Amino acid sequence: MFELLSYFLLGFQIVIFVYFILINGIYTFFTLISLKDIRLHSLTVTHQNIKNILSGIFYKPLSIVVPAYNEQETIVASIRSLLALHYPEFEVIVVNDGSKDLTLQRMIAEFRLVKIDKPIRLILPHHPIMASYISMDYPHLVLIDKSNGGKADALNAGINASRFPLFCCIDADSLLEHDALLRASRLFVEDREVIATGGIVRVLNGCTVEEGNVLEVRAPGKSMECFQAVEYTRGFLSGRTSWNFFGSLLIISGAFGIFRKDMVMAIKGYRHTVGEDMDLVVRLHKHCKDEDIRYKILFVPDPVCWTQVPSDIPSLIKQRNRWHRGLIDSLWFNRAMFLNPKYGTVGLIGYPYFILVEAFGPMIEFLGYFGFIVFYILGFISRDFAFLFFVVAILWGMWINLGSILLDNLIYLRYKGIKDILKLSLYGLMEFMGYRQLIVMERLLATFQFWKKGWGKVKRQEIKSELHRKTN
Repeated sequence: MFELLSYFLLGFQIVIFVYFILINGIYTFFTLISLKDIRLHSLTVTHQNIKNILSGIFYKPLSIVVPAYNEQETIVASIRSLLALHYPEFEVIVVNDGSKDLTLQRMIAEFRLVKIDKPIRLILPHHPIMASYISMDYPHLVLIDKSNGGKADALNAGINASRFPLFCCIDADSLLEHDALLRASRLFVEDREVIATGGIVRVLNGCTVEEGNVLEVRAPGKSMECFQAVEYTRGFLSGRTSWNFFGSLLIISGAFGIFRKDMVMAIKGYRHTVGEDMDLVVRLHKHCKDEDIRYKILFVPDPVCWTQVPSDIPSLIKQRNRWHRGLIDSLWFNRAMFLNPKYGTVGLIGYPYFILVEAFGPMIEFLGYFGFIVFYILGFISRDFAFLFFVVAILWGMWINLGSILLDNLIYLRYKGIKDILKLSLYGLMEFMGYRQLIVMERLLATFQFWKKGWGKVKRQEIKSELHRKTN
């Protein structure tokens, strides 16, 4: 019996050890691929490309769809930011999804909205529309007031109301840089096979904002926000960029993505799920492969969307719980793609990665941390193995974080102050000392709650008041 237990413990240690080597090895490999991809991208993107679009030589008009539910703190600053974007021809469609706060009233007062009879094609399903508005000051600003149906429902309503062949979905608590649309949409002009692009999402908390524009990039003030800034940097630098290399990008952030409207219409729009952003991209892959359509879904590393991240633990765990439930629901709904050669690298590389690493990763990682502590206390783990585990699972992960932060700032020069860079580097090293374990435990819990449909509202900070606090 004791011998059998010894074999079990040895096998357990080997599996966990190999898992952490595999995960950190993949992250390291992805970072190296991303650096090469970003360098090639920077060589092809010139100021002349952007000037050609801005001057109206090459561009496609687009509609910006902003779903809003109880966004009174951020909606005005966000819409002002969108109206000031540099783009030859666009419209902004705000979809008030049955807000119970002052979102609608603030929009009407700030932008002088008046009711209109706007004909809307009911191609995609959504809850009833109660009223449509247009701004007397900004003719390209439209507001759709509808009954509550969730984010996917609001996006479908906005797409139905849109006029242009491309649409951009952006969260109501986010701000785009002035040339973000130009940079993200240029690929649709240069390559007819492109059907979707996503830009990089960065943490807004701590930045100085004026009239919807980010004037000064600073590290967040709270520890919880700094940890998330590290996560976003690592995730976009070593994650999204590298999937371009494999042609297997499965996620375009719901905070900022541009899509060909005809392709989204063909798959019946957004599906009602808590992970509607990933689900849409996966279904676009599946549709194009099923119909033998040549296509590309790309991540573009230079257009930037600034978004608020949760500043308190309850909001953070609600968000991560929802993200993980959405991930599992999308993978299950499209499970026919798993290891199916028909879907190319998406089915053979991307899908298995997201199942084994993203979906089941929290379970394996939790067992690793928990088992390590228990077995070490009981004397079942040697000091040599404990040291190796610490190096592979903790130190290696810390250095990946540190490298991502330093390389990101070396490439994009976002943070001007050395204090901000050092601060984020410090939090990159400290992420594995409690924060990561908290997120792992919440994602593990979400694994057994994937059937739940609830969103959970995240607390927002008023963007304008943050400026006043920093400049006064």
